[in-house]
Amino acid sequence: MRRVGFVYDPIYLKHDWEGHPEHKGRLEAIVDRLERSPLRERLTFLKPRRATPEEVALNHDPAYVQEVKEFCEAGGGFLDPDTYATPYSYEVALYAVGGLLKGAEELISGSLDAVFCAVRPPGHHAEYARAMGFCIFNNAAVLARYLLKRGFKRVLIIDFDAHHGNGTQRSFYEEDRVFYFSTHQYPFYPGTGSADERGSGRGYGYTLNVPLPAGAGDEEVVPVYERLLPEVYERFRPEFVVVSAGYDLHADDPLTHLRVSDEGVRRIARSIVKLSEGLPLLFTLEGGYDLRALAEGVHATLEEMLWAGGGAAR
Repeated sequence: MRRVGFVYDPIYLKHDWEGHPEHKGRLEAIVDRLERSPLRERLTFLKPRRATPEEVALNHDPAYVQEVKEFCEAGGGFLDPDTYATPYSYEVALYAVGGLLKGAEELISGSLDAVFCAVRPPGHHAEYARAMGFCIFNNAAVLARYLLKRGFKRVLIIDFDAHHGNGTQRSFYEEDRVFYFSTHQYPFYPGTGSADERGSGRGYGYTLNVPLPAGAGDEEVVPVYERLLPEVYERFRPEFVVVSAGYDLHADDPLTHLRVSDEGVRRIARSIVKLSEGLPLLFTLEGGYDLRALAEGVHATLEEMLWAGGGAAR
């Protein structure tokens, strides 16, 4: 059994807007499922730390970070048509980034083998100076910048959210030290993620998008992770793996049109975990808006993480 950490704190519930699909109940459902599971006794629970504004600025315009702070201090509202901010959201977003940094620090120290970060707000749509798609700061992209600063030379970001991670892709589009791999419904929000978006300059070939049509299910999605993703590992030889885990690819999700089953989600997680054996592996929560599918998907992912890709059988 692997040593697996679970990053969570009730502070993440303070970012909430009544009637919005990205609400605190998402994390409450995940935690409730975990509380009813024997898995709880096998995880190492980690409290996030507060990221500094300077750490967030590894991937974001410092003026934008300050703008978000002042916007929240003034009472909040909507940073873009989809993305709300409350008076608490700036602090919560700092702890979301800090949750990933805390998890990565535990992995780098060797005290854990893998970490799941149950944080919010999500991040993969947030761009350099723009909130977007429920996202304020790009948690995974800040972490990747932090890892590069720490001396890692090859960071792989895998994104299985049903929406393309435009912010993450743009952050590393001209970077050959970070490989961005994404499956997503296309064409769909946010409109990016075509197969011909492959990076530019020295980053050309270090972005790989696998756009999927509405209605794609296990037969179309799972083989991408079981057959194509291993080729990426072999070619890129990552030193650290970050996963933007969006459970809105599930058939029951109300906001998307992919048709992946519970078992399909498990097989995707299993493939990633098996391929990452021996590497620092960190999952961070992105989308997922059907509460049952979200909670079961995270639970299945944690099983696979604990038993190195054999969770269903243990």
